[in-house]
Amino acid sequence: MPRNKKFIIDFDSTFTQVEALDVLGEISLAHDPKKEEKLHAIKEITDLGMEGSLNFRESLERRLEILQANKSQIQELIAALKQKVSKSFHRNREFLQEHAADIIIISNGFKDFITPIVGEYGIKPENVFANEFIYDGDGKIIDFNRDNILSKNGGKPEIIKSLHLEGDIYVIGDGYTDYEIKASGLANKFYAFTENVARPKVTSKADHIAPSLDEILYINKMNKKFSYPKSRINVLLLENVHPIGVELMQEEGYNVEVISSALSEDELAEKIKNVSILGIRSKTNVTKKVLENANRLISIGAFCIGTNQIDLDTCTKKGIAVFNAPFSNTRSVVEMAIAEIIFLMRNFHDKSLGMHQGIWDKSATGSFEIRGKKLGIVGYGNIGAQLSVLAENMGLDVYYYDVIEKLALGNATKLDSLEELLRISDVVSLHVDGRKDNKNILDAEKIALMKKGSYLVNLSRGHVVDIQALKAALETGHIAGTAIDVFPEEPKNNSEPFVSELMGMPNTILTPHIGGSTLEAQVNIARFVPGKIMEYINTGNTYNSVNFPNIQLPFLKEAHRLIHIHQNEPGILAKINQCLAHHEINIVGQYLKTNESIGYVITDINKVYSPEVIDAMKNIPGTIRFRVLY
Repeated sequence: MPRNKKFIIDFDSTFTQVEALDVLGEISLAHDPKKEEKLHAIKEITDLGMEGSLNFRESLERRLEILQANKSQIQELIAALKQKVSKSFHRNREFLQEHAADIIIISNGFKDFITPIVGEYGIKPENVFANEFIYDGDGKIIDFNRDNILSKNGGKPEIIKSLHLEGDIYVIGDGYTDYEIKASGLANKFYAFTENVARPKVTSKADHIAPSLDEILYINKMNKKFSYPKSRINVLLLENVHPIGVELMQEEGYNVEVISSALSEDELAEKIKNVSILGIRSKTNVTKKVLENANRLISIGAFCIGTNQIDLDTCTKKGIAVFNAPFSNTRSVVEMAIAEIIFLMRNFHDKSLGMHQGIWDKSATGSFEIRGKKLGIVGYGNIGAQLSVLAENMGLDVYYYDVIEKLALGNATKLDSLEELLRISDVVSLHVDGRKDNKNILDAEKIALMKKGSYLVNLSRGHVVDIQALKAALETGHIAGTAIDVFPEEPKNNSEPFVSELMGMPNTILTPHIGGSTLEAQVNIARFVPGKIMEYINTGNTYNSVNFPNIQLPFLKEAHRLIHIHQNEPGILAKINQCLAHHEINIVGQYLKTNESIGYVITDINKVYSPEVIDAMKNIPGTIRFRVLY
């Protein structure tokens, strides 16, 4: 950073996420019967002062009077505030440490707790300007140093004047007193810092509204840790993604928009134009038309198992990494399958409906134990295999069929054909993926092969069963019952009506695509998918990506990481290295992996790079996407 740039940084709600005196109130009023009332009063006074609606000295006097705090509680306050440093400041700790001499903390808060906290980020005590508590003999806070310029209205501009700073002066803060520095003509720019709180009276006065420190460093071309500010990464999450997923991405510093339903192709094609990360579930179709409008899209997260609703080929060609949650809801789906098998074989569904209509039918006709019955599992992936284990433990004889060679678990028996499995099974449970080849794998011909009086469970994909053929088999009694959780056409949201030919059929359980809809599964998915996307953006790791070559990278230290995604053509790696050699850049680590479509090269270098290198790397023939991580 040039020596003629100085950053004046506020402390409360800027360097930290909170107002320190609010936290001190939580500590000092912990046993006060009027705690909540007093804390609310402190917050109101703080907000009035920060907006400029109440003069600062009066604001301070009134808050200290309510607090009734003492010196012994300051250490507890410091410990609490250390856990509340703003996330973007914590992310840029190295920047703050490296340029601490040019960073000045000017706060209407108190040195007693500010100096120890900012000191951990390299900022020296002589660069901290703040108020000072006055204690009595028992350590009780009874006043503040009224001779301190910062205890008076307009104190911050006066401090700046006294420092006689040279060069460009940038002020970063969330309060009206921070704006006053710029208003006094003592700063080049005022950045309204909104990562923690946005005050309209303050943001309206700002030269630039900054949702994070990353943003400020980026626009001043001083961001060494991230090549792109996280606040400029726009995330669109559809279909009621669990709040934990939303929170994780917001905490990372991304700009997150949430829509509860799926979007149509045209709606998404328009909405996606400025989106960097898209999060969907099973109802949203990410088509070629949508992706043609997605010029900023970096990654797609499928908050579910399947990805057949995403045009993976186009994603790959455009350098968009796709991640899903292949294991996160496995147990939920398996438990539902077990429950539905029992319900079908005992005819519980129809018995329950009869009871609601006043019909007492205590007959055992058509009710069977599952023990000793043959369960045929079509698709022996994560869900099919786990269902196999649980079903066997409950006494079922398990058979399975998969187009890929899979090792049998427990005493399960692998069969060589789907036809054989259908002929011998008392219950058939489908757990195949959504590829186009799987459309109507159970058509009228295949259903006819099933044992008379057998049962069908489909918790996989709606298009894998011919619904008309299934209805016909239920009507004739060839199929004794079915449980269907997925349908060829499904409503986009809860307000749209559901229509199916299976409605009203006997011993037929219809559920609204809820196989993975348990709290546990949704929490697991909401943690897993954002974690993979953030890891990809922050480190370049593609492990568990559906469409990218999978690379798991070592921790990067004291180097820059260059990521090059290109068409899988001969000679591109050589061109990358020739480009770096031409600019006399030494490679400290390099990782390459390809699939049939693309190559993915990660290069770690230990030299400061120039814009010419970046341009040259982007212009290598066959390049799909290039980015710099650090």
